[in-house]
Amino acid sequence: MDKVYNAAVAGGNPFWVIGPQFCGPHLLDLVIDKKPLCTSQGKFIVTDTKGNLLFKVKKPHLKICDERFLIDASGYHIVTLKEKMLTAHSRWEVCNGNNSVFSAKRSHAIQLKTKLQVFLANNVHEHICDFRVEGSWTESSCVIYAGESSTIIAQMHKKRSVGSVVLGKDKFIVTVYPHVDYAFIVALIVILDEIN
Repeated sequence: MDKVYNAAVAGGNPFWVIGPQFCGPHLLDLVIDKKPLCTSQGKFIVTDTKGNLLFKVKKPHLKICDERFLIDASGYHIVTLKEKMLTAHSRWEVCNGNNSVFSAKRSHAIQLKTKLQVFLANNVHEHICDFRVEGSWTESSCVIYAGESSTIIAQMHKKRSVGSVVLGKDKFIVTVYPHVDYAFIVALIVILDEIN
């Protein structure tokens, strides 16, 4: 049976990957609005359920390599998501400046359902993943787990509406559990979309 992440299990401390400012003491529902085309606002717009902008995900113009920028509401560039070229497992690396924060890759080169393994920068041997993502963007759902455990730290599902069908836009609800870095979760969702 799956367990929900509990800060008490983790010593009561917020668990952050990108930054402690992205951890909150309560359950957080994010709305991810995926645009059909990359607009000046970005391919992804991330808000809270009240519509307050939290992040944009933009693709740089005139770049040969495949990169995405996670930008906060004030326009500050938080991290860069980079696809590693010529890898069998579709590896992406997330960096803060020149420093690697984490990487994510498919668990197998060929898979029917998407399963990603996530490795923090200090996990150089990569024998055991630090997090894993299971699900599919095309199936409109995924679950993010802590390591190889059954402990859930976030979940995503599609928000269904007539407008999403007519306008070709997709909206997703991502539930991030207390004390979990929601910028990290957004970066994983973007990587899942890019791999699919």
